Amino acid sequence: MVASHEKTAWSGKKKKHQEHQSSSEEETDDLLWGINAVHEALRRNARSLSELLVQKGKAGPKVQEIIDLARQHKLKVRFVDAERLPVPRNCRHQGVVARQTETELLSLEELVDQTVADNGRVLILDSIQDPRNLGSILRSALAAGFQSIILTRERSAPLTGTVARASAGALAHLRIAQAVNLVAALELLKEQGFWMYGSVAEQEVPSIYKTDFSGQLGLVIGSEGKGIRPLVRKHCDQLVTIPMAGDFDSLNASVAAALIMFEVVRQGEVT
Repeated sequence: MVASHEKTAWSGKKKKHQEHQSSSEEETDDLLWGINAVHEALRRNARSLSELLVQKGKAGPKVQEIIDLARQHKLKVRFVDAERLPVPRNCRHQGVVARQTETELLSLEELVDQTVADNGRVLILDSIQDPRNLGSILRSALAAGFQSIILTRERSAPLTGTVARASAGALAHLRIAQAVNLVAALELLKEQGFWMYGSVAEQEVPSIYKTDFSGQLGLVIGSEGKGIRPLVRKHCDQLVTIPMAGDFDSLNASVAAALIMFEVVRQGEVT
């Protein structure tokens, strides 16, 4: 019995170590670090990066040049304490870390122009922070024909390998842009003739099954916990909901997004 217990305990420790190792690899497989490596990536293909992390207190001409390049390309820049840099222990990061994306990002203007010329549908994700949820939404978007995606730059899960795997390859086939100001992005779309629909879990607003989704449209899906932020909500032209039985009034964001997108598709096929 003692031997069996020790074996079980050892197996549990081994499994925990393997899970931690796998998690660590997953967390760092999208990172690039070191002054020269990050500078070269910014110079050659800044669209392959989604974020720059700089250790607080780090200075010097080369570091400043990297920061300036990142800002020139409208890349998110964060200054963090050394212990918060998500890099392997003892690596020579020199206080500079860049997060790579699994797909190249478009500018907001490029995405809008291409969407207008295409099917006129864009999915707008307001602060989706769970990478697997985000990947699942992207997978459904491609299947439903929503090829244009706008993400928030500051409050969205980065487009890492985790997102790519959860999307089952869909990430590589989508047009994606990050918005610094989501309200401004909505206004830009509205100027181009898009009608903005916001998804909420409120039964007093119109059902998606009684809503006309014809024409150029943007569908706004809020975060897993708080939904669409108040200011973003105010700039939606119409709020819609998914009717549910009884007192149940909440669906996972990825499920809600899929249901609404496919209702849009269904209406297009009917007409």
